[in-house]
Amino acid sequence: MPGKLSKLMLVMILQAAGFSLSAEDWPQWRGPGRDGAVPKGQAVPEKLPDSLKPVWKLPQGDGVSSPVVSGGKVLCIDHQDGKEVVHAIDAATGTIVWDSPLDQAHKDSQSKPGPRCTPMVDGDRVYVQSCRGQLKCLNIADGKVIWEKNYVKDFGANFTGESGQAPGASRHGNTGSPLVDGDDLIVEVGGVPDASIVCFNKKTGEVKWKSENHIPGYAAPIVTKLAGRQQIVCFMADVVMGLDRNGGKLLWSIPVKTAFARHVTTPVVVDDMVCVASHQFGLIGIKVTADGDKCKAETIWTQKDSALNFSSPVVVGQHLYGLGPSKNLICVDIPTGKQMWSKDGFTTGSAGKAHVGMIVAGANLMVLTDDGQLVLVKTDPMAYHEVSRVRVCASNWCNPAYADGKLYLRDEKQLICLQLIGK
Repeated sequence: MPGKLSKLMLVMILQAAGFSLSAEDWPQWRGPGRDGAVPKGQAVPEKLPDSLKPVWKLPQGDGVSSPVVSGGKVLCIDHQDGKEVVHAIDAATGTIVWDSPLDQAHKDSQSKPGPRCTPMVDGDRVYVQSCRGQLKCLNIADGKVIWEKNYVKDFGANFTGESGQAPGASRHGNTGSPLVDGDDLIVEVGGVPDASIVCFNKKTGEVKWKSENHIPGYAAPIVTKLAGRQQIVCFMADVVMGLDRNGGKLLWSIPVKTAFARHVTTPVVVDDMVCVASHQFGLIGIKVTADGDKCKAETIWTQKDSALNFSSPVVVGQHLYGLGPSKNLICVDIPTGKQMWSKDGFTTGSAGKAHVGMIVAGANLMVLTDDGQLVLVKTDPMAYHEVSRVRVCASNWCNPAYADGKLYLRDEKQLICLQLIGK
């Protein structure tokens, strides 16, 4: 009885705090912790079979938005008849539950027209953002709009598309997935006075605070603790910065200026070290320390040979795993920036468009390559050890979702569900 009582109390506490209760969900960009890791205690594959037959497949329109999974539904966005369209799909059967239009589709030279931002699910709501800056809160049961904002009309954000020297999100669209933290929805709106980052009441859409004047890059924001303070870390078009979680006060910043600001990698944090990467600038290690009512940030190291392009890395212990500039899978020691090993030729396409979607799964990495292979690799900082691999789809730029023993991914033509654990 005492054990049951404590579990009941935990459930009540989590419900009161507004947390999703399913331990098997993958409700947002890069999973429950926004770090690409399967939570400890969940079953993960120790080896991949020689072949995998999909549980189901569903045709999809164009787009590079990744799927998420929550409450028995898969949420994804694709291109349909000139629009970005949100879909809710039954996770067990692949049956479409509802569709909801999001915005007019955006087209440029980077890919076919379609969405580039991953949905964010929180309880009975899903938050979606279009390339053009349309933000909607939808009821996850039926797809109906609860509230919505437009970055251009409501905040004066500048979206020019592929024109002149326009950098970051103003050029290729809003791709950094919105973030729910407690009662707040944190979004990179950007580029206008005091609205780089906007904190909304997630239930009503009311603006709680706005901060800074930078244009967003393409990286998703994270909430983390640095130098003893809860912070929002953002990789913008011209800067990496940390804001106070409550109120948005700027605590620290490091300039990162590159041509067209192709800053895509989601920041990762180990202890008080922040790592971001640019294909031009390299991989950067930034140490953050307390400094009165602000923080001090110092670039400890920069490694050109470990530059990541637009595949976000993952962290295991003190080591970062990512896709390097020569289509090579790499392992980097975070405190020093030293590259521990490199597996050359890990992907087969051109280096400028090479991509992998990475998930930390127990003692292994599950890596989806841009040519559709799923590779299981040991998280060994001393050497590359491949466990197994299997072809699962066609070419893609997808960060897959892992939930309840299943992997959900999309390629150029379809959404696919694969059973890795269980039945």
